[in-house]
Amino acid sequence: MNFVFVSPQFPHTYWQFCDRLHRNGANVLGIGDTPYDQLDQRLKDALTEYYWVPNLGDYASVFKAVAFFSYKYGKVDWIESNNEYWLAQDAALRTDFNVTTGPGRERMLSLQSKADMKLGYARAGVATARQVRLTTLEDALRFVEGEGGVGWPVFAKPERGVGSAGAQKVCDRRGLEALLARMDGTPYVLEEYVTGDICSYDAILDSRGLPLFENMEEFPPSMARIAKEGLDLWYCSLPTVDPILRQLGRATAFAMGLRSRFVHLEFFRLDRDRPGLGAKGDYVGLEVNSRPPGGYTPDMMNFAHSTDVYQIWADMVTCDRRVVPESQDRYFCVYAGRRDGHAYAHSHQDVLARYGDAIVMCERMPDALSNDMGNQMYTARFKTASEKDDFVRFVQERAQQG
Repeated sequence: MNFVFVSPQFPHTYWQFCDRLHRNGANVLGIGDTPYDQLDQRLKDALTEYYWVPNLGDYASVFKAVAFFSYKYGKVDWIESNNEYWLAQDAALRTDFNVTTGPGRERMLSLQSKADMKLGYARAGVATARQVRLTTLEDALRFVEGEGGVGWPVFAKPERGVGSAGAQKVCDRRGLEALLARMDGTPYVLEEYVTGDICSYDAILDSRGLPLFENMEEFPPSMARIAKEGLDLWYCSLPTVDPILRQLGRATAFAMGLRSRFVHLEFFRLDRDRPGLGAKGDYVGLEVNSRPPGGYTPDMMNFAHSTDVYQIWADMVTCDRRVVPESQDRYFCVYAGRRDGHAYAHSHQDVLARYGDAIVMCERMPDALSNDMGNQMYTARFKTASEKDDFVRFVQERAQQG
């Protein structure tokens, strides 16, 4: 099997995807913009060959790299980055090299469309906030203020976008006019504003769309608020999946035709009754992501479930089944981030002294991820939710001013 892995060096933990493929006997062929001598030795050991390109966003260069691998090693079987930023490029390469193990160019355009996601949730029977494509001021005002309108505020976001970039709360007509003035041709959607915790259903799906692994996360503040307001992010990988969320997640994945990949499906858990949407505590569909959750979340899943999702994923690729046994040793694995611009009540050394035995990851975050995730991260695991909550409070408590 010839597996082309795009950007295997970022995030730096992604060497493990390549390592597990290599262990399973695949030729792992890397394409990246980091010079070879700067790669982690563990990644080098996992790669059959690495093709350096000066700009990973230059499609012609990446196409040339895949063509070289195809000439040297034969038919390419898989092309994947597992990275939201490169999903569209991955899909274009699959189309151009007739690789059918993942979505092609047109299919990915649909999978990344926030308007098309609504259709998928609807087919699954999952409620979603009302939405409209943002075209003119008049149409937008009709959606907000017209008969049966959603009312202010509304939430605006690019129809296709990466992370929270461009997403914003719009509170009035003036804000809407300002957004329209600076859209610069980027398609946007407007949505009914919904409040609640964000939860995700994460899964590794086989070729039939059946889950080989499942996980649930909770994100109390939304990523859009965190990035815009400079809040401290914390989120948690839970020891078990709510059966209701599991049912909705599986139905959504099936309705969207997702298979042979890692997926990250986002839902609101309503914080109050919303007529037409659901009661407090109900799940409402938010976004469908055809890739793993970002950052180091795959590692958090490992710590929460005492497993190896990198191996489960590689087994899905190479033999389309789960080989890793399921463990009953489960934890709350929680990420707590800090920002350099904030002063905290407890020092870095205080955190390590108090929680050193529970901390499983502790490092500076790459600049490319810091807008959402903060500059310094602490990831720890606990047996109880109360221990998890105490940890987050201790890490993120701000120093008193004056």
